[in-house]
Amino acid sequence: MLVCSATSFFPSLFVDDPMARFRTLDTLEVRNKIVLLRADLNVPMKDGNVTDTTRLVRIIPTLQDLTQKGARVVILSHLGRPKGQHNPDYSLRPVAQALETLWKAPIAFAEDCIGPKAQEAIDALKPGNLLVLENTRFYEGEEKNDPVFAQKLADLGDVFVHDAFSTAHRAHASTEGLARLLPCAAGRLMEAELNALERALGNPEHPVAALVGGSKISTKIELLQNLISRVDVLALGGGMANTFLAAQGLNVGRSLYEADMLETARTIAATAEARGCQILLPEDAVVAESLENNIATRTVPVQALPPDMMILDIGPQSIKKIGEALSRCKTVVWNGPLGAFETKPFDEATSAVAQIVSHLTKKKEILSVAGGGDTVAALTHAGVVDDLSYVSTAGGAFLEWMEGKTLPGVAALEAAA
Repeated sequence: MLVCSATSFFPSLFVDDPMARFRTLDTLEVRNKIVLLRADLNVPMKDGNVTDTTRLVRIIPTLQDLTQKGARVVILSHLGRPKGQHNPDYSLRPVAQALETLWKAPIAFAEDCIGPKAQEAIDALKPGNLLVLENTRFYEGEEKNDPVFAQKLADLGDVFVHDAFSTAHRAHASTEGLARLLPCAAGRLMEAELNALERALGNPEHPVAALVGGSKISTKIELLQNLISRVDVLALGGGMANTFLAAQGLNVGRSLYEADMLETARTIAATAEARGCQILLPEDAVVAESLENNIATRTVPVQALPPDMMILDIGPQSIKKIGEALSRCKTVVWNGPLGAFETKPFDEATSAVAQIVSHLTKKKEILSVAGGGDTVAALTHAGVVDDLSYVSTAGGAFLEWMEGKTLPGVAALEAAA
């Protein structure tokens, strides 16, 4: 099997906190017990093969911990959206095989997640063995958090370990429901995620900066409203920055922006100022006639945007201002690229700022936490995804946490503690 430790994956995020809000594997007795482990095996697939094993690699510390303590580990997960029907296109069998390759030891697979087939596979387990059950979303009761379905899952095990923060924003049977039926604790990945987010936004070291990009304000209103009450500096990029510029009366040419969100942008800006949060908007921009690879570009001040051009990235002066602000901070939270990074050369600003964050993190001058699908892709593209203090692969759950929302899966762990 693969041998590693939780601290080798999450080196700076584990804390010995006697007032912890949830139980961890350090306080859960699992020897000779059947542990129902909710992991996130919802990984990218193509032609029946796993194309990105990041989420699988990240559950290894929990698997290592449980198996070394002599638990019989039964892994629960969903894959895709089979809509409550048994659909072989969404079977977890190929994912279990990919996990087995990483684990370098046999992992059993059951063709159901409840009932006789699941029970028979569990009965065959010995201490230290792993088993993956079939897709929980093959049953409607999963997403409905049906108590009868949750109890059928609970009947299979002795204790519950939740290690899928990426599903914690959904009150499903295998996340929220199980935590109320069995003794439970957070797995190592969940523990690392919650500790990272607590240090980044819950109880951070100030000054705190947030880097927020993306195309629209409308999808991140709650995020922005929460951040301006928690951070000292909010640096904006992407299409949402264009909307803020337009709200100031600047001509943004043919750039992507939301004309119906101008008043919202002005309200957010005024509230930020009243709360002492500095909003950094682009001072210059990289523009072009269209979004195409290696098209001719110009760098112009935002006050002098040609009417036939589009803002597709922030410029060097804006990068410099962000770097100066970050150098004065102790904590940095990042969600969303600062430009159209998928298309060259409009990846340059995001990559440049990523290098700044990487440098400051390596010098231990900042704690850096990032998350959201495009963010992870952008940091990977910049070659720094392993340099930050913590990079979340949780997507929607990460965003909802940043918005200040209560996550049902986390709330259930806290209630159980």
